[in-house]
Amino acid sequence: MSELRRFILVILSAVMSCGISIYAQELKCDVEINSEQIQNSSKEVFTTLKQAIADYMNTNKWTDAQFSANEKIECKMYFTIKSYNDNIMSGDLQIQSNRPVYNSSYTTTIINFKDTKIEFTYQENEPLVFSEVTMESNLTAILNFYAYIIIAMDFDTFSLNGGAPYYEKAANVVRLAQSSGESGWKAFEDTKNRSAVLSAYTDGATSGIREILYNYHRKGLDEMALSVDKGRAMITSMIEMLKKVYDAAPMSVCISMFKDAKLDELVNIYSKAGQSEKDKVYDLLYPIYPTEQSRLKKIKEEQTNN
Repeated sequence: MSELRRFILVILSAVMSCGISIYAQELKCDVEINSEQIQNSSKEVFTTLKQAIADYMNTNKWTDAQFSANEKIECKMYFTIKSYNDNIMSGDLQIQSNRPVYNSSYTTTIINFKDTKIEFTYQENEPLVFSEVTMESNLTAILNFYAYIIIAMDFDTFSLNGGAPYYEKAANVVRLAQSSGESGWKAFEDTKNRSAVLSAYTDGATSGIREILYNYHRKGLDEMALSVDKGRAMITSMIEMLKKVYDAAPMSVCISMFKDAKLDELVNIYSKAGQSEKDKVYDLLYPIYPTEQSRLKKIKEEQTNN
């Protein structure tokens, strides 16, 4: 755990431990299972699945870093099961994670991503076994992958390229899974599967997205407690960098992931900016997200309330 991250989160929590250090796992993960589309099946299997996933995510030790209870990364996994036959479940998974902003009660979204290639075998009360060296099941591989991605992206927001060790762990999960034949792992299978997500944050053409993560959050949002204008100016420069990432790889999933996590937030950030800054940001974002014109216009047209 970086001293910077600990310092920030301790201030935010304002929790005094009276000199006693209590260390916990890295994630505080809420799990939901939506099985409404499944008919003529016992729902108990989905109850045990939910508990098994929650226990797996929240009790495994994913890193060598030491987290206190108030430093845990808050995240959510929302499974929608669309079919269930012969113990095989398929559907999609919405992954969300957020992080606190320095010296405020505000939390900012880091990930808001839907994986539409979820398929795994699960029997009621089946234990989920963690391993870094073997692929125990497709379900645990999916959970491992997103645990490491959540941690990697969170660390990237606190220190430049701080998530590198955890992208490598995610890459190892992908390597193990690619030989399994399961869907969602193959390189070039589609532009938004798990292999594509990993590539978006590690390939040279788009790795600038990680510098964006750091500067947007640490030098942008965190700075706004001291200087709104200075923090917002950094975020503007990161949108300029995002345009460069888009120009290099317009189909990269990191472009849509940034939109899904940040577009509504940007409306609020620029609500009190000068009109020239609003126009600049709109002009940068519109070529990247032309189908989001109605949302982008809110950036340009939002008026200062004071």
